[in-house]
Amino acid sequence: MWNKTDPEESFRNKVIWVAAGVVAAALIGVGIYYRFHTPQRAPVSTPVPAPAPAVTSAPTPLPSTPPAIQHPVPAPAAQASGKPLPPLNYSDAAMLSALNTLIGQPAVARFLVPKNIIRRIVVTVDSLPRVKVAANLRPVKPTPGQTIVNRQGGVALLSQRNFARYTPFVAVVSRLNVKALARLYFRMYPLFQQAYESLGYPGKYFNDRLVQAIDSLLATPSVSTPVTLERPKVFWQFADPKLEALPAGQKLLIRMGPQNAAVIEHKLRQLRTLIAKAPQ
Repeated sequence: MWNKTDPEESFRNKVIWVAAGVVAAALIGVGIYYRFHTPQRAPVSTPVPAPAPAVTSAPTPLPSTPPAIQHPVPAPAAQASGKPLPPLNYSDAAMLSALNTLIGQPAVARFLVPKNIIRRIVVTVDSLPRVKVAANLRPVKPTPGQTIVNRQGGVALLSQRNFARYTPFVAVVSRLNVKALARLYFRMYPLFQQAYESLGYPGKYFNDRLVQAIDSLLATPSVSTPVTLERPKVFWQFADPKLEALPAGQKLLIRMGPQNAAVIEHKLRQLRTLIAKAPQ
């Protein structure tokens, strides 16, 4: 679903930080995404922590015993820089500095929500394969403008002109150095893991969930355009019940249009190759 005033808040979410994900929803997710979240009328039922306030007490220690994993990250990567990681609740400055170097300060300022970055990425990645997402915890800012709808008789169609609204974000993703993104992710991984376990997943491994989210996005079905919409109340949704029942990340890729989605999916495949590879 999405609002007629169209916040369209989070697939773009989803993907620079999954792909860019999603981190991202992602896509990076990466993200990748993100803004790849669909605004929802009801709150998400998945346990989601509120953005962490300033913390004056001692930070929670990083997990000491790693859970069983399917896709391990390189063990020495987190210490590769020779500098200790900051506590999770104080990690925004380090993430902002690294992302400014990776994608450029103007892009970071334009797209990123600069508070609780790692927590927001983790919540977004975890939400992408679900029907609903935590739009209020997106790591990126809303897409400007409103959803553009064409009318043909009594039928509402998602206009192809709407796809151009995503062009600036997709342009950033297209230039993303995925190898550098993976190195940053590996270096900061203990903080991502800590944030994931704090959602209520003790014994679960965040990188496994990220791979699952990327696989879900890459399984997005090919849809002929234009796409028929309906608005039973306040929110637009896909008229086809099969499309409306898709995971939130897949629906948002469809809404971006096939050319934009192809760019995102290409970066997601590159990222998956790097993060799902066992350490040498």
